[in-house]
Amino acid sequence: MDRLMHNKKSQIRRARRVRASLSGSAGRPRLSIHLSNLNITAQIIDDAKDSTLVYVSTVGRKLDGNMTQKAALVGEEIATAAKAAKIKKVVFDRGSKRYHGRIKTLADAARAKGLEF
Repeated sequence: MDRLMHNKKSQIRRARRVRASLSGSAGRPRLSIHLSNLNITAQIIDDAKDSTLVYVSTVGRKLDGNMTQKAALVGEEIATAAKAAKIKKVVFDRGSKRYHGRIKTLADAARAKGLEF
């Protein structure tokens, strides 16, 4: 197995392990985070209905600053949009990433704006 395939399979396995213990419901939906090299996406998902309730991304937007600053901005915006949708509590889904760096910055910014998880 080549190196890239092995890394991708390991990433999928880590994400499944995290998501095995999480599920979003109507009362407590799931806040899912996706990081790429250039963009950050956060969405709040109700797994019971298989629907996205709130979505915020940096895709297609000209934002100044580094990725950590973009993560903080997305965290603040997702919390504001969740308040508008009357969502107070969520389950945090970090995917295959560690709770460190950009993920932690996004989570802290969302908590500072009033989102509970």
